Amino acid sequence: MTAAPEDTVLHRTENNVSWITLNRPEAMNAVTWAQRERVIALLADASADPAVRAVVLTATGKGFCAGADLRGGPSTGSATGPATGSGGGDRVAGDVARTIRLGAQRLITAVLDCEKPVLAAVNGTAAGIGSHLALACDLVIAAEGARFIEVFVRRGLVPDGGGAYLLPRLVGPQKAKELMFFGDAVPAAEAARLGLVNKVVAAEELQDTAREWAERLAQGPTRALAMTKQLVNASLDGDRAAALAAEATAQEINMTTADANEGVASFVERRTPKYLGR
Repeated sequence: MTAAPEDTVLHRTENNVSWITLNRPEAMNAVTWAQRERVIALLADASADPAVRAVVLTATGKGFCAGADLRGGPSTGSATGPATGSGGGDRVAGDVARTIRLGAQRLITAVLDCEKPVLAAVNGTAAGIGSHLALACDLVIAAEGARFIEVFVRRGLVPDGGGAYLLPRLVGPQKAKELMFFGDAVPAAEAARLGLVNKVVAAEELQDTAREWAERLAQGPTRALAMTKQLVNASLDGDRAAALAAEATAQEINMTTADANEGVASFVERRTPKYLGR
């Protein structure tokens, strides 16, 4: 098992699943600069490693992620970070946008662009950038006591870390505005009703359920899943013609994979397919 400095991000790979665990329970897993960089690196590693076929993002303690760490050390890359430029001193025009672009937005983009399916196992409160970190994942399983909070408005801030991009695509623009305008906590059951969460389970069942789902994903046709993820994500930003063209191209590419050939052969031979992720 490897970890970020001071074991603030735990990592292990089991049964072709990369488990990434935020491990600062005393701070409700508020994200530090070091944690952010470690998570981004692990997601990049997962994309490149053929032995990794699914990713679980979770946390220890009572909180999934309470947002950006505002206490000492470099900011996670949120607007709520220190009011200084990259060279120290007073903040100047461009510093905030640069910090967000290179920080919080890189973290969310790393999840969205990971070539393996990423599952969030939300064990507790997910607030601010922590909420966006969970919602950027392809699938979300939440413990019954979990909550999702668009906390930015409580601090007089605009949502960052991709919030205004992610939420309308999940719940529609009006509901997204309600969540962001008021900043009320959304319990797990309500989050599932709204479409923010795929499944809610008892806290003691969270890890086992995440493991079951992730290992099912890890046994699937990995490249087909990667291209399906890319198609769905891109479809929300483009027009119909572009979406259909991308779909046809993806299927053309996918048909060159061993897993696609196995899937077709197993259907013809009336047997269960055995996918290798290639």
